[in-house]
Parts: sequence; C-alpha cells; structure tokens
Amino acid sequence: MYELIDKYIEKLITKSTPECPLWNIELIRGGKKPHWNYIDGCMMASLLELYKQTGGKKYLDFVISYTDYFVKEDGTIEGYDITKYSTDDMCESRILFDLYHFTGNEKYKKAIEYTYEQIKGHPRTPEGNFWHKKIYPNQIWLDGLFMAQVFYMRYETEFDDMKNYNDIVNQYKNVRKIMFNEKKHLYYHGYCATKDIFWADPQTGLSKNFWLRACGWYTVALADICGYINEQMYDEYRFFTSLLKETIDGLLEYQDKNSKMFWQVIDQPGREGNYLETSGSAMIAYAILKAVRLEILPERYRQIGLDIFNGICNRYLTEKNGDLNVGGICLVAGLGPVDNLRRDGSYEYYISEPVVENDAKGVGPLIMAYTEVIKVLKK
Repeated sequence: MYELIDKYIEKLITKSTPECPLWNIELIRGGKKPHWNYIDGCMMASLLELYKQTGGKKYLDFVISYTDYFVKEDGTIEGYDITKYSTDDMCESRILFDLYHFTGNEKYKKAIEYTYEQIKGHPRTPEGNFWHKKIYPNQIWLDGLFMAQVFYMRYETEFDDMKNYNDIVNQYKNVRKIMFNEKKHLYYHGYCATKDIFWADPQTGLSKNFWLRACGWYTVALADICGYINEQMYDEYRFFTSLLKETIDGLLEYQDKNSKMFWQVIDQPGREGNYLETSGSAMIAYAILKAVRLEILPERYRQIGLDIFNGICNRYLTEKNGDLNVGGICLVAGLGPVDNLRRDGSYEYYISEPVVENDAKGVGPLIMAYTEVIKVLKK
C-alpha cells in the first residue's frame, strides 16, 4: 500500500505546474488564475515534510520551483493581497520558514515579514480573535485557527522573541469558551460575534453543526503549534497540549468502528447522505501520530492513528489501469456570505457539496499523515 502512495505522489509532482496543479480542483474547475492559497500550501507543506523524512531532493526542488513562481526577490508574493485580510491566503506562507532554513535565500525571510504585516493589521472580533476574512466580518471559523495561528506561532518563536504568545493563547481560549460544546465534546464550525448573520443562532452566534474538516484543521493546528512553541514557556505549552488531548478524545467518541474513519457531519453517523470523509480523517490521523511522537499523547494512541490512516487507504485509495486516485474528499464547505444563502450550516448543506478525488485538501493531509507513518516505520 505504501508503495502506491509513493507512486501517487510522484504522479502529482511530475504532472503539476503552478498554472495547473493536479490537486487544486477548485482552481481548475473555477478557471481561476494561480494565486497564493491554502490549498497549494497544504500540498507544499506535505511535500516539505516528506523531504525531511526521506531526504528525497525531488520534493524540495519541486516546492522551491513552485514557490518561486509566486515569491519575488523583494519578498512580495504574486497573487496575495494583504488587504483582503483572509486567513486562508496567509496560510501558505507557513512553508516559507522551512524554505528559508533549507536554502538561506533572503527573499523567503522577506516574504515572511511581508506576510506578518497582515497579522499586524488583521481586523478582530470584540473578543480579540482574527476575523476569518474581511468579507466575513466579526466571524471566527474553526478552520481559521489553522490558517493564521500556525504561521503566527512559528513567527513569534523564531523571529519575535515570543512577544505575542499571550495573544495566540487568548484567541484559542476564546474559541474553547465560545465554540466548544461541553456535552458533545466537539467544536462548532463558526461563530459570529454580532449574531446577525443568517446562519448564526441569534442567542449564541454559533453555526448549527460540527463539520469534520473544520475540526480536522483545528487538530492539525494544535499539533503543529505544539511542535513550534518554545517548551520553556511552560504554562502556554501545557495549555496547548491539554487542549489537543481534549480535542482528540472528543473526536474519537465518534469514530466509525469499522472503517476507523470519521463522518462528514461528525455526530450523525449513518444518517442519509452522510459519508466517511477523507480530508478530516487524515488530519486527525496526522495530529494523533504527531502528538504521540511529541509525547503529548500516550503510546496507546499510536495504533489509533495508524488505523485511521490505513482505513482511509483501504477505502479510498484506488488503482485502475496504473492510475492512482484518492477519493472521498469534500471539495469545499463554508458559511455564507449574505449573498450565498445555500451555505447555511445545515446538515443538508454539508452533504450537498461535491465529493471529489485528488484535491489537495485531502491529498495534502494524507501525505502529512504518511510522513508520520514513515517515522513510525523507521523505529
């Protein structure tokens, strides 16, 4: 099975260009111009992790070539407009830290500083959290905690003497207080501080359901932050490790016993239209395996992570006539805006979005999880 994954990755990097990446189904379907985005970022980050584990220079060379299409010598980034204040667009810049360390090329450091300018001016909710995007005023989306905060934490650790750790911690404390359901042990997808958007409960400001990929991004964010935070900051480190364990334990209450995967709408297994979804399941596998490696979770969790990963491969990794594909991936899901009433956070909405093959929102996390599997196999 693992040989199939290697072959599949080879297909992706040999047949993709910035103008037409095989994994960015949204870009291809929408006829959009190449731009700096979290979907490509997910794929580039996974390839960098693969390079770290295998030493395969082809992975690093591909990421450098792909990134250099966008990052200019002065550090500006083609197709990235800071004034959109989109946490999604900021997300891809997290790959720049590794590229800077691997190459020493100053343009990557300049691009990191360029991205940090968005952090400085990003609009916030009354509670102090980043808006998900400028077009979603006063809204916190759970997946946005990955999109912005991983970059933010790494910057503070490596380049800013940890001056804003408290800000990052407080944003997570707000999300835990507001968006966590104490009875179900799950996080809602979104929150509107003004409580006046059509998808939000008028009393709580919360969306209606628990979407798997949003929770998946959140667990990845916590696992990555635990890897980047300076452990000498004991209180902050213990906060994030405790939050990660609580989040994973809550999700495991809803794990499908047969496939070991998770459902698109997490707490409604078997309901008509619901399905076992690849991207969120892969993110949870990655977070669990990384948390065990970092000694945040006990050793007994390792097999749980491996079972999830193997469950995805057994169900959705297929080969036909020598062509490999990864299926079961929700193409996209969101909340609003006001001119898109279909995105209302209902169960019916989440199961209505296209289910596709080979999109990086599923492929990237699967490769990320695979890098953690490789580390297990090396033991």
